[in-house]
Amino acid sequence: MTKFGIDAASFYVPSLYLEIKDLAEKRGIEPAKLEKGLGLHKMALPDVHEDAATFAAEALLKLIKDYNINPKEISRVYLGTESALDAAKPTATYAVQMVEELLSDEFGERSFKNCDVVDMTFACVGAVDALHNSLDFVRANPTKKAIIIASDYAKYELASSGEYTQGGGAVALLVSANPRLIEIDNHWGVATESVFDFFKPRRAFDKLDLTSAPENFPDKIEVFTDEPVFDGQYSNQCYQDRIREAYEHYKEQTNQNKPYENWRYLIFHLPYAFHGKRVFTEIYSLENGLDYSDAEKQKAIAKSEGYISFINEKIEKSQRASSEIGNMYTASIFMALLSALQTSFDENEDLSGKEIGFLAYGSGSKSKVFVGKVSPEWKSVVEKWNLFTSLKDRLAINFEIYEKLHRKQLETSVNPSYKGFGLTRVEKESPVLLGARYYSYQK
Repeated sequence: MTKFGIDAASFYVPSLYLEIKDLAEKRGIEPAKLEKGLGLHKMALPDVHEDAATFAAEALLKLIKDYNINPKEISRVYLGTESALDAAKPTATYAVQMVEELLSDEFGERSFKNCDVVDMTFACVGAVDALHNSLDFVRANPTKKAIIIASDYAKYELASSGEYTQGGGAVALLVSANPRLIEIDNHWGVATESVFDFFKPRRAFDKLDLTSAPENFPDKIEVFTDEPVFDGQYSNQCYQDRIREAYEHYKEQTNQNKPYENWRYLIFHLPYAFHGKRVFTEIYSLENGLDYSDAEKQKAIAKSEGYISFINEKIEKSQRASSEIGNMYTASIFMALLSALQTSFDENEDLSGKEIGFLAYGSGSKSKVFVGKVSPEWKSVVEKWNLFTSLKDRLAINFEIYEKLHRKQLETSVNPSYKGFGLTRVEKESPVLLGARYYSYQK
């Protein structure tokens, strides 16, 4: 029987980072609260010329080069993001165009010409939606291949309660029949409820309140910003509720009792490194008949020897990359997967045939729970990554530079040795191209 899933994977994390302890000290927060309480150590940050499109292009290019992929053999590139650059033109088109132009000498002009390209948005679960959709596509068309990219920049207002969870980067996945990395079972637990735990609305201002607003602007001016409106505690509860509902839905479809016990790893969307282990206490309690009725009992379960042992065995290794990067929104669940697989690879653990459970969440809100089985050839894929080595090879910046980057007050790149895709120009004059974004590759 033909199997379907993830054949290969690659990633991109920007070269700049801020030490979390530096941020904590400037904001009057005890560093241990963030480092030991939330598992945060470093925050990845885009350079002046970087955005969700360049992140996606970097991950796509790395996937193609590392695994010798011919772009002409890819039927679709689906991008999951909540950091879109345009309300109409997909961010994926920018990424594909960048890679096409760079590879034109090798593969000819417009090597993705016959490829279906689109963005999918549902907060942090959008790339899982893209994966789900593309798996269905490949199951219906077994000879075809798809690429999924998760690319985002998690940006919060300065001095806000979400500031220390910022991060960014991208993960790209090749989806095909007979995958070398992970075979994905076609049972999906799904739970959806429309809530306002985290969102990015259009915000209206009166034209009279804006200095030098053009005469042809409407009286009410709508502005979009990367920084979200959010309620942290409410969002945590929504996350917990949705994954419980999706997990129960998964159990209904598979008729399994305590399926998580069979999973070598539990892979979560991680807005901060320790989030997965915190929100899973409810499901763990329900599955084991434990009293979860009040806050004190919940704390006792979280600190119990059994739960700590469970975390160390099934979750801890997936957290390690998140501690060094921060929140990657749509890419965070896939980076958690890469973190776990890279650690097992480095420790020479044989994962072949082991099941991995995924518990995805996106604010707004939706969860998807699904399972993959590690393929016999998984090491041939992971050996290309060198994830933790690459995370060490980044440039630390100081707090002053961080705030200037956040406020977009810098014009030139912070990292003088940067090589890769970058935004070179935004059209400001031509009325039919106003706002068009142009990118190039810096060698």
